[in-house]
Amino acid sequence: MTQNAKPGSSLYRLLAWLSPSFPTGAFSYSHGLEAAVAADDVRDRASLENWVASVVARGSGRIDADILCEAYRVAAADDRAGFDAANRRGVAFRATAELALEAAQQGEAFMRTCRAAWQAPFLRSAILNPHPSPPPLAGEGADGTATSNFPLPPSLPSPASGGGQGGGETAPEHVCHSAAFGAAAACAGIALEDALVGYLQAFAANLVSAGLRLGIIGQTDGQRIMAALEPVVAGAADAAMTRDPADFGGATFAVDLASMAHETQYTRLFRS
Repeated sequence: MTQNAKPGSSLYRLLAWLSPSFPTGAFSYSHGLEAAVAADDVRDRASLENWVASVVARGSGRIDADILCEAYRVAAADDRAGFDAANRRGVAFRATAELALEAAQQGEAFMRTCRAAWQAPFLRSAILNPHPSPPPLAGEGADGTATSNFPLPPSLPSPASGGGQGGGETAPEHVCHSAAFGAAAACAGIALEDALVGYLQAFAANLVSAGLRLGIIGQTDGQRIMAALEPVVAGAADAAMTRDPADFGGATFAVDLASMAHETQYTRLFRS
């Protein structure tokens, strides 16, 4: 379901939702990079570029791209149950507690702000009234209960508790950022390819920015990395649009191990 929007408004919303000023809190997460830098696994421009490229093409970027596609398509079809299934999959398929926290808290912040600023009937009904009995997914029991060994992150305050605007509405416990973004893009009439490229570019840019704040690169090298990642992001977006659903998943074990190490790192700038 798309909204009736004036020409150019879909591009405007895409840029607004991916802007560093949009309050998702992305700046506070490094996706395990901080631990990799502390271990000297990432130390310069070349190693940072390789790290970010791997995350985008084979790690959480690949998972997020598939979830975004799925959420986009079910939102366009006004399929509440389908959105709930996509969202739950996006929350569940995280290798560590910190990566789950990163995906869920950004998603909750995105949805709360998006619903407050832009009216989207599907987002309101899908998020506030999720389907009660979605089919179980991988990592869940037959009754749909999660079987993960690590706790999922606590919810951020809902609009009803003073965390935003809304007339007594309650948000679900966990909202995956890529699922929320995909649904919002569909409601705004943003093309799927544009939504994918924009989301992955912003994801990569945030990791490069984390590397800059950790002191391993400067501003110019950061832009050189972003230029080099252009075909990586475009290729990841193209692959997501045609990938067989059976190929869902990622494989970046170094990132997962770094994220686990970060949970007990003594000195930290970032939340993940």
